[in-house]
Amino acid sequence: MGPVDLPAPPRDDADVPRWTAELGLPGLVDVHVHFLPERMLHKVWAYFEEAETHYGLAWPVQYKLTEQERYARLEELGVLRFAPLTYPHKPGMGEWLTGWAGEFADAHPRAVRTATLYPEPSVTEYLGRAVDAGARMVKVHVQVGAFDPRDPLLRDAWGLLAETGVPAVVHCGDGPIPGDHTGLGIFTEVLEAHPGLRIVLAHAGMPDFRGALELLERFPGVVLDTTMVGTAFSERIAPLPKDWPARLAEFPGRIVLGTDFPNIPYPYAEQLAAIHGWAAAEPRLGHDFLRSVLYDAPARVLGVDPTG
Repeated sequence: MGPVDLPAPPRDDADVPRWTAELGLPGLVDVHVHFLPERMLHKVWAYFEEAETHYGLAWPVQYKLTEQERYARLEELGVLRFAPLTYPHKPGMGEWLTGWAGEFADAHPRAVRTATLYPEPSVTEYLGRAVDAGARMVKVHVQVGAFDPRDPLLRDAWGLLAETGVPAVVHCGDGPIPGDHTGLGIFTEVLEAHPGLRIVLAHAGMPDFRGALELLERFPGVVLDTTMVGTAFSERIAPLPKDWPARLAEFPGRIVLGTDFPNIPYPYAEQLAAIHGWAAAEPRLGHDFLRSVLYDAPARVLGVDPTG
């Protein structure tokens, strides 16, 4: 099927199930969702309330709901499986958040087990336990954690992930604001040291989208997630290259759905409509691209059968 065969993009969240059904999909698989301990999540929301100070623009979190309501909203959207991501910002938090994420996944069937890490002497030990317990994704937030991903304390942790094939969602780009150790050039050194790593480049490396595509060319274990990419909000601060849809056609199966739910400043459907727009703009994309991005490729990354 080509772009001419595509159904209308989703108008709003309530319209998402209609859209996925018309695409012939049973639902969605999202590799970039955030669930956190409640006190920590409310601190994150408080930070976004001051977004004009931090980022120079307002960031009204769309889904300020209870944990149960947020999980139910994902069900209503047709998200069959998702990776609930956590991230520490100081020593001692990584092990605690990894344990919390495991308990969350045990209590919520649509969530996969995840882990996180921080450069500290115990990181390889608690990460190894999480992998042995079935973790299917690791979240690494270089910007919030304010750490260097090349830190020697992380060498064995990266090696563990490369050896076991457990993928990591890594926020290492300079968006929305740069950190001391962000920038794709820095993380490229990690990939060069551990070429077997399976990496999901969060936000497609925003704002260095062309640099992210170069990493796809160099490292077969790297994929890009769509988190916030191409939405009207992000186009104001990190516009996509004009040839973005055409470039994506060069990398079949290497783009996966991510959204940043619940902390996005617009409805979930807006991300899906942006992805739909890429598929409609490039004859080589169309239906096959949407099925891959929304379902097949993220399910493969997480190692799940979404309907099983």
